Amino acid sequence: MSPNHRICHIELDDKSIIRRNADIDHERRVAIFDLLEENYYCPLEILPDNYEGPFHIKLRIEDNRLAMDINSTENYKLTTIMLPLSMLRRVIKEYFHICDSYFTAIKTASPRQIETIDMARRSLHNEGSEILQERLSEKVKIDFHTARRLFTLICVLQIR
Repeated sequence: MSPNHRICHIELDDKSIIRRNADIDHERRVAIFDLLEENYYCPLEILPDNYEGPFHIKLRIEDNRLAMDINSTENYKLTTIMLPLSMLRRVIKEYFHICDSYFTAIKTASPRQIETIDMARRSLHNEGSEILQERLSEKVKIDFHTARRLFTLICVLQIR
């Protein structure tokens, strides 16, 4: 595994973010921090000048699809991966619903109820990460932890 096969910078297209608030910005910052601390990201196509990384990534929504712009560290555009969001829609919708339940439960529910809801939340997050990893598998190789952080960032782009 090359030490270059990683994301060294990631950003979300501001025009793609529908809703902002302190909680959403916090989730975005934590996911970006965790992603940059440890990730594996290896595009499978041969990139211009045989560039192998590390990568600057920009996530955006274009025509109801996820666009993942892959750039060099000098911000030279290498390629863009397009991925339909339809395969994640159900999981994202359920994930948002369970997150709402979780944040409501924190205020009034017992620790056992909160733990149960949190387990369901993590399970949906894992499911979304697995779907993302599988759907990207022909275009870019990522590990599960990278898929989890990317799933979080895709959710930030989808919050209404």
